[in-house]
Amino acid sequence: MGRKCFISFKTEDESYKKCIQDNLNINMIDKSLNEAIESEDEDYIMRKIREDYLCDSTVTIHLIGTRGSEDLGLEEQIFVKRELQASLYNGKGNTRNGILGVVLPGMITSVFRGSYTCKKCGETHNWVNVNDSTTIKEFSINYYLPGNDKCYYGEEDRYCVIVGWDDFCANPEIYIEKAFKKRMSKISEKVIVYPK
Repeated sequence: MGRKCFISFKTEDESYKKCIQDNLNINMIDKSLNEAIESEDEDYIMRKIREDYLCDSTVTIHLIGTRGSEDLGLEEQIFVKRELQASLYNGKGNTRNGILGVVLPGMITSVFRGSYTCKKCGETHNWVNVNDSTTIKEFSINYYLPGNDKCYYGEEDRYCVIVGWDDFCANPEIYIEKAFKKRMSKISEKVIVYPK
């Protein structure tokens, strides 16, 4: 069954959005915004996005590119931040989306940093660098949810799902479904919509 997906992206990454829509042959119902909303009023634009695109979507595909970090400032990230906030919100007329972060080629080595041997447990863990220098806080705080007293974050400890571009392109529906299932998982109770 095709999931209803909304693609959240920076203008600089529009070619990747179009590739997902036009080239990957994904069994999904595309709820993405394809034409700019003609207005200068940010609140009006976000209301239209929530009402017309996000309200009945179930998975938000968040494209993580070189211009999408928290460190670039609120003004630079305002629409993507608000799209993810609306995607994470669970309330009347809006159910929480699963969040799938797709790391674009220019960010792969910044995000996926290899593996390391943990000094605490002696095990080998993958180093996934998800923070204010690589993405926005709405994604990073729900990937590394606070309160984990273990030395690593397992799949059950994260709400957001992350995948590199090439792996996503090879099996997009697997990752979309993984994000969709997070909506009903125990970890969904710990989601943070408006991180500080």
